[in-house]
Amino acid sequence: MRGASPIALALLLVLAALGSPTVSAQVEIAGRAARISFGGRLHSQFATSSAADGKSTDFFTRRARFTLDVQVTPLLDARVQPDFGGGELDLKDAYFRLNLNPGLRFSMGQFKRAFDIFELNSSTDIVVVERTGRIDGAGGCAGPGGLCALSRFTEKLAYADRDIGVKLDGELGSRLRYMATLTNGTGTAGADENSGKSLAGRLSVQLLEGVSVSANLSRHDFVRADNDTEGATALGADLEIGGFRQGTHLQLGVVGGANWRLDPAADGEIPRFLAWQAILSRYLPIDASSFEAVEPMARASWGDPHRAMADDAGLLLTPGLFLYIRGKNRIGANLDIYRPGSGSTEFSFKLQSYLYY
Repeated sequence: MRGASPIALALLLVLAALGSPTVSAQVEIAGRAARISFGGRLHSQFATSSAADGKSTDFFTRRARFTLDVQVTPLLDARVQPDFGGGELDLKDAYFRLNLNPGLRFSMGQFKRAFDIFELNSSTDIVVVERTGRIDGAGGCAGPGGLCALSRFTEKLAYADRDIGVKLDGELGSRLRYMATLTNGTGTAGADENSGKSLAGRLSVQLLEGVSVSANLSRHDFVRADNDTEGATALGADLEIGGFRQGTHLQLGVVGGANWRLDPAADGEIPRFLAWQAILSRYLPIDASSFEAVEPMARASWGDPHRAMADDAGLLLTPGLFLYIRGKNRIGANLDIYRPGSGSTEFSFKLQSYLYY
């Protein structure tokens, strides 16, 4: 097996673990007591950077994931999703789920925390190449580093993104949805670093057809340099009009809370951050063409890492265009323009291909 790629090795191991399953149309696998659906995504990216300390150009594999969706019975299903992006193995989703009824599902394992809409949206759907607007070599946002964009705060302050624990979610009637997670707080790193746990919750209400509003809360436990455990809280709200690949789509979100990566003030108070983001796109079907649709988009994301300080906020602007071949298979281009409160404006052009299977 010398010279075999990690992806091929992983697939062979999965098939072996299923106990000599039979493969149907290379999509569904019948193995032991379950039916397994196989899929995945491959995102390849070209990125530039105007920052003097960054790589001026770079080609790399952004995501290379296998997804195994397992259904044992209508009550029990599960998902396992490894990622080989960047040439490294990382586990994304890995959970066991009981579908007790539409109003109550119980999950245990690794999944996204119940917080802001921009992190909960799948990378196969979003119309920004990078949620954080990453520009190689640029940044310096106090606390989370990088750019002062909304997703940078929620990811690096561990209010959102993946973690290990338990989740409850469901639909209460036709207009109300909820999600709550109780997790270690250490992300996908494995074992917890203390006995504290992180809590996140999200409540969404459908106001009209295609219009929903949500409120979010996240409480993150962290360890100080003196090994004491403390807690930090963030609150957020978002509005969504329309949906992915459904004409005009607008997402607005605001998040504020404790920037616990900064040193506390003399009175022991943790500095506060505030961020907002808007993403607008228009999905336009193309008739009589090999392509399915074109989708222009625009993003504006602003963040202030320390509300008591001046000239430390930043604004990220992103115009872009996506060309759809079929379904979620597409090519996307973004131009990320970042204007910090002090310092020079930096740019990054990103081109990414999206394979979905």
